[in-house]
Amino acid sequence: MKRKYFGTDGIRGTANTPPMTPEIAMRLGMAAGKYFRTTSPRRHSVVIGKDTRLSGYMIEPALVAGFTSVGMDVTLFGPLPTPGVAMMTRSLRADLGVMISASHNSYEDNGIKLFGPNGYKLSDEIEVEIESRMDKALDDKLAAAEDLGRTKRVDDAQARYVEIVKASFPRRMNLKGLRVCIDCANGAAYKVAPAALYELGAEVFKLGVEPNGFNINLEVGSTDTNALKEAVQTYRADIGIALDGDADRCIIIDEKGNEIDGDQLIGLIAGHWKARGQLSQTGVVTTVMSNLGLEQHLQSLGLTLERTKVGDRYVVARMREGGFNLGGEQSGHIVMSDYSTTGDGLMAALQVLAVMVEKEKPLSEIAHVFDPVPQKLVNVRFKSGAPLEEDSVKDAIAAAEKKLGKKGRLVIRKSGTEPLIRVMAEATDEKLMDSAVESVADAVRAVS
Repeated sequence: MKRKYFGTDGIRGTANTPPMTPEIAMRLGMAAGKYFRTTSPRRHSVVIGKDTRLSGYMIEPALVAGFTSVGMDVTLFGPLPTPGVAMMTRSLRADLGVMISASHNSYEDNGIKLFGPNGYKLSDEIEVEIESRMDKALDDKLAAAEDLGRTKRVDDAQARYVEIVKASFPRRMNLKGLRVCIDCANGAAYKVAPAALYELGAEVFKLGVEPNGFNINLEVGSTDTNALKEAVQTYRADIGIALDGDADRCIIIDEKGNEIDGDQLIGLIAGHWKARGQLSQTGVVTTVMSNLGLEQHLQSLGLTLERTKVGDRYVVARMREGGFNLGGEQSGHIVMSDYSTTGDGLMAALQVLAVMVEKEKPLSEIAHVFDPVPQKLVNVRFKSGAPLEEDSVKDAIAAAEKKLGKKGRLVIRKSGTEPLIRVMAEATDEKLMDSAVESVADAVRAVS
């Protein structure tokens, strides 16, 4: 079934235009509520968190109206990281968890992510079933007047999340003596991330902690690390941590101002966990976008790398299937299933800090664990249609793959969150790599 609303990470779009309208949000609440409501006589419940976008004030009450109309009680957290919502869904024994966020996108966009009662993102099959209900008449099976859901706000969700995050840091360790810059992207973690780091003993310097509804991810956060790099140098910090709008991923800056991506972080954590006997399997899970250099590094450690489609939900699905406890994406989503059911930028950063504390070495000496194979990614924006289905684009992809042969690899995919075609190639021969990427990108541009 072709998806109408859900992409690779929930529903996302420009605020107040389909699919991010109050009507669609309310219909989603009604459809999802009916799906998760059972015949059990107990009260059914849903928990809702959000980031700091202005449009959250529009989407949240629309969802509440939908859920309460079908008899589900609603607990509102206010600003809370996506992994915190996932944790609290399971902790509070809710039937469903909802995060209102468009992650790393600018404030004009918003999105809705759904978590099942186990704290994991919903499967494709469940999302398709909910979609099929959203465009049908929803005035059947509404709750009777006396059975309408109730709504309440809780004030301790942030404090509970901070304690859970702190518990992921190795016992008998602390961050005393470390100077840490934390960039919260003016997003969901603007209170909890600095608090967790401070309570673990670090001297904390904060950026991106003054949200106003419009400045989420604006020249701050994991998609724009320039301000953090400058702060690391200004405050002579040992590490800089950049989160995105919903804090489910991070990018790290070392004390010299060098950026460390998700692939390097996975390699660093995997090596550390292997040495400590903490890996549940002899390997990790990443996506097709991870650098070939990471795979070669893991092989040198006697570890395997398994690749999935892009999207942390697919990484998590393979981790659960194979019993892996470490996985992630090059973009900085790091999933550690011993602690969380989804990517958690702050927890990932704490694992990096744990390596620094144990080895007593500067981050620049331990974080570059492999030399990346040259990789190039070009994003081509399109207005409408399906560029990848055009014959000219298919021909260009086939020609580029033939040209690369065994010397590299080509990955072409449509973004699940933006109208973009992502064209990526890896090869030891950079001219060959550039040629392959540009030939496909040009073909996409020609039909876009």
